Amino acid sequence: MIGIVDYGMGNLFSVSKALERLGIPYVISESPEELNETKGLILPGVGSFRDAMALLKEKKLDDFLYTYAESGRPLLGICLGMQLLFQESEENGRTEGLGLLKGRVTRIPAGADGKMKVPHMGWNALSFHKESPVLDGAEEGYVYFVHSYYVTEMDEESLLASTVYGVGIPAVVGKNNVFGMQFHPEKSGAVGMQLLTNFTKAMEQSEEIL
Repeated sequence: MIGIVDYGMGNLFSVSKALERLGIPYVISESPEELNETKGLILPGVGSFRDAMALLKEKKLDDFLYTYAESGRPLLGICLGMQLLFQESEENGRTEGLGLLKGRVTRIPAGADGKMKVPHMGWNALSFHKESPVLDGAEEGYVYFVHSYYVTEMDEESLLASTVYGVGIPAVVGKNNVFGMQFHPEKSGAVGMQLLTNFTKAMEQSEEIL
């Protein structure tokens, strides 16, 4: 069973439908007790970093997510959910994140020629940087982005794949059992579904180890 964290700012419908297409059982919950019974977690997110962190704290999910990651079970952040894994964001003033990965979330610079519009919305190609279980069998194809902020000052060892939108944008990150995808894999066709499948396989492998 995989858990989808419901804290009030996630795209729960599209993520759950993608898991249904893959035949993966899931539960949507805001309860740390219920989510703790799962073998892997997805942290979706749409909206403001500051508002999201406030809701996670209000529901006591911030400490839970840290403890869950420490248990060795896989955790995947999607879009804003990926950004929340990092140390801090400058969106609406400095806000501390979960701190599971090193890095800072910064606004995408708009191009002086007006060609690079913010928010960044649309399909961009992935470039892989290193091998990872979440990239196994996937192609460097196009995936769907919707975001105005991106991760900077991160540990290069955690950068698994990137794209370019005026600047280099970390697209897939991972360290140990903590992963993030800046794009929406559930809306990214065959490439996105392969990446989600890989995450569920990582979940099964971690269960064997644990």
